[in-house]
Amino acid sequence: MKKKPNLLYVFLDQWRYHAMECTGEDPVHTPHMDTFAKESLDCREAVSTFPLCSPHRASLLTGKYPFSLGMWTNCKIGLSEVLMLRPQETCIGNVLKENGYHTGYIGKWHLDAAEQNFQQNPVSGARDWDAYTPPGERRQGFDYWLSYGACDNHLDPHYWADTPRQIKPGCWSPEFETDKALEYMEEQKGEEEPFALFVSYNPPHLPYELVPDKYYKQYENMPVHFRKNVPPEKRTPEMETITRQYFAAITGVDEQFGRILQYLRDHHLEEDTLVVLSADHGEMLGSHGRMSKNVWYEESIHIPLYIRQKGQVPLGVYKELLASPDHMPTLLGLLDIPVPDTCQGFNHAPCIRGEADNAPKQAFLCSYPGMPEMVAAYEKKGRNSKCYGWRGIRTQRHTYVVNNGYTPGERQVRLLYDNEKDPYQMSPLVITELNQDLVQEYEARLREYLDMQQDPFLL
Repeated sequence: MKKKPNLLYVFLDQWRYHAMECTGEDPVHTPHMDTFAKESLDCREAVSTFPLCSPHRASLLTGKYPFSLGMWTNCKIGLSEVLMLRPQETCIGNVLKENGYHTGYIGKWHLDAAEQNFQQNPVSGARDWDAYTPPGERRQGFDYWLSYGACDNHLDPHYWADTPRQIKPGCWSPEFETDKALEYMEEQKGEEEPFALFVSYNPPHLPYELVPDKYYKQYENMPVHFRKNVPPEKRTPEMETITRQYFAAITGVDEQFGRILQYLRDHHLEEDTLVVLSADHGEMLGSHGRMSKNVWYEESIHIPLYIRQKGQVPLGVYKELLASPDHMPTLLGLLDIPVPDTCQGFNHAPCIRGEADNAPKQAFLCSYPGMPEMVAAYEKKGRNSKCYGWRGIRTQRHTYVVNNGYTPGERQVRLLYDNEKDPYQMSPLVITELNQDLVQEYEARLREYLDMQQDPFLL
């Protein structure tokens, strides 16, 4: 019986679709990623359902929508409830392990409860949103483990393996994580069982300045040409520096990804390994006057997703919408592993292979007030903060948003963006009447998604 393909899933934190040279958008130097993209299926309409770290990651690993998982914000401290990915959930690590895979996870996890919710001074040394996840069910089926919860000290990172003792390599985190990924693959390549390895790089996540000088020097004299939707007040010398730092971090990760690709070439694993390159969400980088993520604009929700298995996955562009809960069922489908009934996402594998044409024509988008002060403001008014924030529908042409705001008393607003005519999303149509056929269609679809997740959003 032929050995099943290996799976290697590499994803960056806060990396937007535009930030690859081959997209023709951001002027960032990504030679290894560009080469990989040419050899891959470009899932060009991939979106982050909830453009925030923990919610997307939970969806990625379970095939379920964030609110269905109770993941309505990041795992953190300071809330009246403790958030974590429940060990009872069926995750891709569990399914792969049950199907004969040796599983591994390296890098940022951010799916376990922050330890300082329970102890002021955890033995592990975890602080703030960070957590050591001990061996057992909270590792969701992963055998090999070198990870941390949430910590953004890229130049001096720490990790945990199978004890609470911190591992501090004293180098840039993507470099160390790549070293360990290569070690893992070297140990597993001769084994009878296939491997499934997830590598989660934190850069280009902020702090933007925590990038090695050798990468920043490639950009320090580069003229910055802002996107058209970056307003004049954001076009400052400080923003130019941040932009260069962001690009430098991506170039640095590109070099590390290149090391992984070279290993696969050198050991003739390209035909035997399904390789995925993606991100959890994007980065606004000044567009619409905003930084970071957690908003419905393309810079925040539109993510890279490239899938390669030479001789098995077709090349070219996949134009169907692919959302966060779709990753798990699609990966299992491409590996010819049955998709568990727990998955709410769509298995795109038959469509990718040309065996079906029933892919969804829309993707659900969402965000909830999640910072402790926001939640407290609603609780003070006797309101449920989960009824607020925004929800939306993204199609290949439109983005439709209902925004209830993040503070009590904000007026509900409906916005419709024509992303074909207005690619920078600068002129939305403000919807005041629900009598248009298109608006009614999007409202109905939104209601279906809310009902499926038992989301209490005030539509």
